[in-house]
Amino acid sequence: MQPRTIAFLGAGNMTRALLFGLQAADYPMTCITVAAPTATRREALAAATGVATTEDNLVAARTAAVIILAVKPQQMAAVCQSLNRGDLSKKLILSVVTGITLKQYAQRLGAQHTIIRVMPNTPASIGYGMSGLYAPPSVSSADKAFAESLLQSVGEVCWLAKEQDINTVIAAAGSAPAYFFQWMHSMQQSAVAMGLEPQQARQLVQQAALGAAHLAIQQPELTLQALSDQVTAKGGTTEAALQIFQQQQFNATINAAMQAAVLRAEALQQSLD
Repeated sequence: MQPRTIAFLGAGNMTRALLFGLQAADYPMTCITVAAPTATRREALAAATGVATTEDNLVAARTAAVIILAVKPQQMAAVCQSLNRGDLSKKLILSVVTGITLKQYAQRLGAQHTIIRVMPNTPASIGYGMSGLYAPPSVSSADKAFAESLLQSVGEVCWLAKEQDINTVIAAAGSAPAYFFQWMHSMQQSAVAMGLEPQQARQLVQQAALGAAHLAIQQPELTLQALSDQVTAKGGTTEAALQIFQQQQFNATINAAMQAAVLRAEALQQSLD
């Protein structure tokens, strides 16, 4: 991938994750500028990564070939207003903002801009991210290739056929690290209640999670259900535990949680129309 100059607009968790991931992947930090209104956030990122910073979105955007929009959805209208003071029509824009559609960007920035919607997640900070991308047909193959390479440098990517699928990516990957952390936390608490030390319990749970993920990755020919079945002996301890999950409507709970994430993304989208 040939590096391009990049401007991150916003210095929140996703910007931090992508910056640390790009730094670990040896992307030249001298090619990156971060714009954010809070001086302490700018200074912390500059000290940690060596990026340039500014409080002015338009100053950052003008210096870059690629603009990454990474602010809260409610801040997007003000950010777009600031960007409209300059001609950014020849720049590639990547949006990692939940709930802002390409149609809404066209209304705020004009239809001539090249925008790809991206939904990454925070494991990008250590090179294990998962990003879903959607580009309209007007985006060039060169810009799509750059976006793909950029996100591949911090994890895996998948291209989406429909823009609305971004909301499903939020539920299945963007928000998913929090689900797994909550699951692991609950298991740790249970093991501690049974007598283990907190650090012992954490080591057991996180290593089991890591091993299970690696097994799934290394055996793609097996369904996830088949991998579960391999661990489950009839009449054994795993079966006893899984029966409780079934009694407690585990699958229905997971489905409801993921649907809630999608519905929230849709509600944000509608509120910003």
